[in-house]
Amino acid sequence: MSDNDEPKLARVVVTGITQDGRSTITSDGPATPWVRRPTGTLVMELWRADTLPISVDDDSTLGDEVVLAPPAQGVAVRTTVFPPDSSISPEAAAAFKAAMKDIYGAGNEGTADSVPGMHSTETIDVMTVIEGELWCVMEDGETVLRKGDSMVQRGTRHAWQNRSDAPTTVMTVMLPAHRPNG
Repeated sequence: MSDNDEPKLARVVVTGITQDGRSTITSDGPATPWVRRPTGTLVMELWRADTLPISVDDDSTLGDEVVLAPPAQGVAVRTTVFPPDSSISPEAAAAFKAAMKDIYGAGNEGTADSVPGMHSTETIDVMTVIEGELWCVMEDGETVLRKGDSMVQRGTRHAWQNRSDAPTTVMTVMLPAHRPNG
């Protein structure tokens, strides 16, 4: 499946204020931009702000492409759909492994014995499962997150696995972070 095969995208409704001061819907449509990873994982940008705090009158600063990291002083909000691991072909898994450095940055290349998709980012991510279940695999331990569960991912190495037989949808708010002495 390629980026050209448009999937069912999340609907994003944005509110605002009319010239006479009344609340209104300013936009209503599919999430854009979006990207499909080699494994079939679908990442959809919902909102992006370059700086915080943001004025309620400011528009999103979404660009034409999904950018993994949030702005240095801002926030990124996205929805991601993970296909079942059993639906990922060996070729797609290999393509994803080869793309790890490009997607997540240096230090995320993986090794022959590492968990597929193991990576870290310079972010604090607050993620909530909307539908399905997703395993968070750490270097030491793992846990399953189900519908309604949330996780605060604090820049640690982790991988996501969907061991179920149905897609899993999550919503994530990503905040820029830094490491001590870094």
